Amino acid sequence: MATLIAMEGIDGAGKGTQAGRLVSTLREMGRRVDTLQFPRYSSTTFGSAIGDFLNGKFGSLNEVHPQLAAVLYAGDRFESRELLMRMIDDNDVVVLDRFVGSNLAHQSAKLDGAARTALVEWIEKIEFGVFQLPRPTLTILIDMSSQMSREMVSRKAARDYTEQEADLQESDLPYLERVRRCYLALAHSRLDWCTVHGLDEAGSLRTIDDVGEEIRRLVCEHLGQV
Repeated sequence: MATLIAMEGIDGAGKGTQAGRLVSTLREMGRRVDTLQFPRYSSTTFGSAIGDFLNGKFGSLNEVHPQLAAVLYAGDRFESRELLMRMIDDNDVVVLDRFVGSNLAHQSAKLDGAARTALVEWIEKIEFGVFQLPRPTLTILIDMSSQMSREMVSRKAARDYTEQEADLQESDLPYLERVRRCYLALAHSRLDWCTVHGLDEAGSLRTIDDVGEEIRRLVCEHLGQV
């Protein structure tokens, strides 16, 4: 059974880039590796609904209760469960570009205090309990400031779920900052999470190679391989 590694971070943090680099690196090391990106906008019924949500078809970000939004993202993974389990059976490592951690951070960012804690617990119960999704053995958070995140999103190529430069979540900087803080709280409280900083101490963007090398070392330590 494969080691399941999830890459997390706010929009524009470099998850997709680093997930792809990690897959290539592990394959060069002789590992059997596959990868999956969530949400699967054009591949699942729930994924298509997520695209509608992010394009504002269900209302503004504050008009959709986070518990309802969470079901869309969990449903997308549930529809993908059979594919994911095949990947786990057939490989040594599976690298995920977003997973349950994204749902936890993005939805809990809309609430505070006890309501936030209760929602995190509810989402995990749905995803890991009701839908029986596998738990990652390692989650890597790429931490990025919300301002730099917004700049990186503006550089992205066209996406298949939106014609906008930034979707409902990406365009809301205060929201992205709340999501970032929720991500950091999750990483701080969980032993199976590690944080990699996307910016250096001066606040400048670290190079893709620099971040990638740090991730490689973390993963190799996790796999017991230098």
